[in-house]
Amino acid sequence: MDPVIKGRCEIQWLLADACWILLLGTAFGSTNITRVQNPEADMNISQIISYWGYPSEKYDVKTEDGFILGVFRIPYGKRNSNQTAQRPVVYLQHGMFVSASIWIANPPESSLAFALADAGCDVWMGNSRGTVWSRKHTHYSPESPKFWAFSFDEMAKYDLPATLNFILNKTSQEQLYYLGHSQGTTTAFAAFSTNPTLSSRIKLFFALAPVVSVQYSKGPLKALISIPTPILKSRLDVYLSQNPAGTSVQNIVHWRQILYSAKFQAYDWGNPAKNMAHYNQVTPPLYDLGAIKVQTVIWNGGQDLFAAPKEVEKLLPKLPKLLYYRKIPYYNHIDFLLGIDAPNEFFPEILYLINEW
Repeated sequence: MDPVIKGRCEIQWLLADACWILLLGTAFGSTNITRVQNPEADMNISQIISYWGYPSEKYDVKTEDGFILGVFRIPYGKRNSNQTAQRPVVYLQHGMFVSASIWIANPPESSLAFALADAGCDVWMGNSRGTVWSRKHTHYSPESPKFWAFSFDEMAKYDLPATLNFILNKTSQEQLYYLGHSQGTTTAFAAFSTNPTLSSRIKLFFALAPVVSVQYSKGPLKALISIPTPILKSRLDVYLSQNPAGTSVQNIVHWRQILYSAKFQAYDWGNPAKNMAHYNQVTPPLYDLGAIKVQTVIWNGGQDLFAAPKEVEKLLPKLPKLLYYRKIPYYNHIDFLLGIDAPNEFFPEILYLINEW
């Protein structure tokens, strides 16, 4: 077989493996695959929310650099629609390769978004640029390379401020609770370390399987970001477009940079002149975790291959406002999203902190 074709095939299989593991996990808590076709399989996010009997709202949020992001809302639960007191606003941010639909993938009793709504919260779910619900731009189409010239830097700089400010304005509240999983924590760490105004509007930051470094990571996702940049830029955009939710090649390259530099820093544009144009310095700036003033709560899994326990152990002492931390020994990366025991394992802790903080 031609080496180039062989390399492309290996990337495609690797990406498929990574997505399946990311979506389904391998540890005890995850749901099992069945051959039954569930009605929700052909529904969009709004339809799934309505299917389970919850109120659903959908908004388009425009970022400063022109992306149109799909944002979904469950304003209240099925049993508390008559509540008159102001509801706590909770924002959920997904990780890489998935979208907001991951928060409602299970039946209501084991989906975090539904559980929060039933507990009296006003629940909002964002979608990062490039995912299936956020593929619109005021000037560029998804067929344009300029559309995909982003990594989690832009998600932190543009997506989160636009989305969170929209939510706070819509709800007339001063602060909200931010809950992220995987890259949803990465963008938050980047945003909160560089945007003190945004940080001041976060009441608590719940971080599930947080990731800012990947030196101790294992498995297909680690192998994926280890692929040399020239190969990544040959066909990965096509592969990603056909897989769950999607992301940019540049985002994968950014993670590769973090892997080999061992630094949590902005994207390296490839030469001093381009870096100077973007950052006013010849090297990408570091994200200073010590500058984060948001009270932070962390859960991680002892069997997590991507947000490896050693990585989280390195992260903890760098956070000046760490309020609470717990490791769930048998959890893997996706158990925090699809674990059937999640309502007993960590949902109560989240609800307790929201009620008390």
